[in-house]
Amino acid sequence: MTDSARTTTPAILVLADGRTFRGFGFGATGTTLGEAVFTTGMTGYQETMTDPSYHRQIVVTAAPQIGNTGWNDEDNESRGNRIWVAGLVIRDLAHRVSNWRAERSLPEEMEAQNIIGIRGVDTRSLVRHLRNYGSIAAGIFSGEAAERDVEELLAEVKGQDSMEGANLSSEVTTAKPYTVEAEGEKRYTVVAYDMGIKSATPRHFARRGIETVVVPSGTPLTEIEQYHPDGVFISNGPGDPATADEMVGIVRDILSAGYPFFGICFGNQLLGRALGLGTYKMKFGHRGINVPVQNHLTGKIDITSQNHGFALENPTGKPGGEFESDFGPAIITHTCLNDGTVEGVALKSGKAYSVQYHPESAAGPHDANPLFDQFIELLSQRAENK
Repeated sequence: MTDSARTTTPAILVLADGRTFRGFGFGATGTTLGEAVFTTGMTGYQETMTDPSYHRQIVVTAAPQIGNTGWNDEDNESRGNRIWVAGLVIRDLAHRVSNWRAERSLPEEMEAQNIIGIRGVDTRSLVRHLRNYGSIAAGIFSGEAAERDVEELLAEVKGQDSMEGANLSSEVTTAKPYTVEAEGEKRYTVVAYDMGIKSATPRHFARRGIETVVVPSGTPLTEIEQYHPDGVFISNGPGDPATADEMVGIVRDILSAGYPFFGICFGNQLLGRALGLGTYKMKFGHRGINVPVQNHLTGKIDITSQNHGFALENPTGKPGGEFESDFGPAIITHTCLNDGTVEGVALKSGKAYSVQYHPESAAGPHDANPLFDQFIELLSQRAENK
């Protein structure tokens, strides 16, 4: 048993609606605030915690035991190996690490990066509460902070900024452009907007012979043209897409210029907005690696990895519906089979498409990997037509 599993540092999770859950602290000790959300993934806690899309979120794991695979230096999904979650809520912390790739334990990495966790929580009850009443502002208080008056803690939780209306891409994006080289012979150059990009995405491009130039959020079209891109990609990321007016304008410029376009997650919401769709905050969102999505162009169903708390509105009122945009006819290409949420949009011309889920599958199933090959086909068509 590790020292972290033995400790009985008092901790309390406080939700903005007054609900509290007491347990024991692990990782760093102190106070952290964020939006409490839950993930249904049975595996992949390291990828989840280092995903910039989870910035300012306190993640509750539905899986009962966390930490058994430890922590390694290969599975991080952020540059600099940074943990982006605001905090972690679990039921049971594994007594020992049991994986040959592990280089240290989860609590050790959390302590090193000053990430606060709480264990011993009835996560079944907590997940049900969040599902019934929605994601909500919360705080984890451990050590001396857990001994403070609950009403005082509740006031601190309620005083934090709301996730709705939060423009967070500037807090997670790269400070300056960088390049991920193609593996083997270079076939194409793609500019990728970093809204909170995961490390696995450029690796998927690299395996397909694509050199990826990753640029900061808000980089205008005139600046990316210096790289002579064959196509443009927009990544996942945190925050409310309704605040991203600057990036929506850039997407419209990209579409007007005729570049092949591919977006995922936040990139899907930006393309949707550029095509005239609205967005809304979901009750509790989709977070996990087992979400079924139907492709209405092929009829195929994929099991997907997802992490989003906002979604696109569907003006057609039906799966696979068509609508008009400033760039020609468009279509709702994918929907979630659990709740009908829009999971993908595209121009009918095929020159621009996006999905709400994560085809890079880190962590998660590989069903959606062919979306990268679809982008290669678009790039090839453009090269042939030049």
